[in-house]
Amino acid sequence: MPEPSQDAAGGAPRHARRPGRAGARAAGLAALALASLGAASLVPMAVGEDTAVPVTTAPAERRAPARTPTPTPTPTCTPAPLEQRAAATLVVGLPGVRSADDPLAQEVVALGVGGVFLSEPNVDDAEQVAALTAGLRAAAGRPLLVSTDEESGRVALMRDVVGAGPSPRRMAQRETPEEVRARAARTGTALAAVGVDLDLAPVLDLDDGPAGGVIGDRSFSADPATAAAYGLAYAHGLADAGVTPTVKHFPGHGRSTVDSHRESSLVEAGVDELAATDLLPFQQAVDAGVPVVMLNHLQYAALDPELPASLSPRAYALLRDMGFEGVAITDSVGMGAVNLRWDFPAAAVAAVGAGADAVLATDGRQAVRMRDALVEAVRTGALPEERLSEAAARVTALAGGDAGAMSCLDVELPSFGPGAAGAAPDAVPPGAAPTRVP
Repeated sequence: MPEPSQDAAGGAPRHARRPGRAGARAAGLAALALASLGAASLVPMAVGEDTAVPVTTAPAERRAPARTPTPTPTPTCTPAPLEQRAAATLVVGLPGVRSADDPLAQEVVALGVGGVFLSEPNVDDAEQVAALTAGLRAAAGRPLLVSTDEESGRVALMRDVVGAGPSPRRMAQRETPEEVRARAARTGTALAAVGVDLDLAPVLDLDDGPAGGVIGDRSFSADPATAAAYGLAYAHGLADAGVTPTVKHFPGHGRSTVDSHRESSLVEAGVDELAATDLLPFQQAVDAGVPVVMLNHLQYAALDPELPASLSPRAYALLRDMGFEGVAITDSVGMGAVNLRWDFPAAAVAAVGAGADAVLATDGRQAVRMRDALVEAVRTGALPEERLSEAAARVTALAGGDAGAMSCLDVELPSFGPGAAGAAPDAVPPGAAPTRVP
């Protein structure tokens, strides 16, 4: 999710260029990335403030065979109204809102958004947050995702609720994966107690550069195996407490020193290099059954140099070809890397068209315009209704709602709860043991 702006002058991150034991997967990931280059089906265009996004559909035979089938339609079923399905794909922030009685809170909930996002301005203390989330759900009268961004360290939007904690980098230096899992479970317990059920963490990006860099100490490690071991430990700890984790920022943000809050950036690394490093932690997370993956706003020469990953059909195709069956969510589309080229409504249409299931926007005042743009795009044929229905079904299922009633689709999300297959590693892979710091 949206990271605090950092001065990129802190220096370039350093990546581990030798994947070690994880290198056995590099060739397969490279093949998937290459296959995804022919998978572009919906290509968004930069537009003006009130212009819809035209999209075109490429021949189906160009798309790499997806391992995840599209959810199956339920026979003789009438889906929810188009407006409701469109709203269900949105996860929006509530600027300045601290009570469910606030007009913006009431507007967003009445619209039927799939979820809300809480940040520091929404937080006084645990009692107030619990009342806010309970009030939002009561007003909604349906399952509603309540999300936040609690990575520990400098990105900790619920610090006043869960307490301060070390950065992910420091966790990996001082603690074992088991200890990190226990720490994350305590964080998850505190979040669940105030009604938060989706955390936009942990970071799986690779970076051992300056701590204050765009990613910096938010990364567990520059080594893919270590980053995967600790990231999955944190994710499983949250899940142990009943909070859904989100791994980010696919397909890897650590190579860029540019803050995508401000501007876009092109990652020049080739397919083989990405496959041998950045993609490996995400592949392990997908294999473990992680339920939510966030896509970043960087552009990748190996995928699509003209579009940020969050709006790139090739990036979503690569993620699905890696076996991901869960909810793909964008980073906030209000960030400069997107918002300077696409306004909120256009970004929503482009993201869903490219393959996003959930569109994150930290400004809920844009929700009505985004919903309306999605509806109009379907009605004009710019966005396939089947794609919108699929996205709405996945987000609804994640929230615990009835995906069939929403979209007439049978959706099964990955299993990642306590005791699920692919539990957090028992130890750091050989050669990646943490350095104990007294």
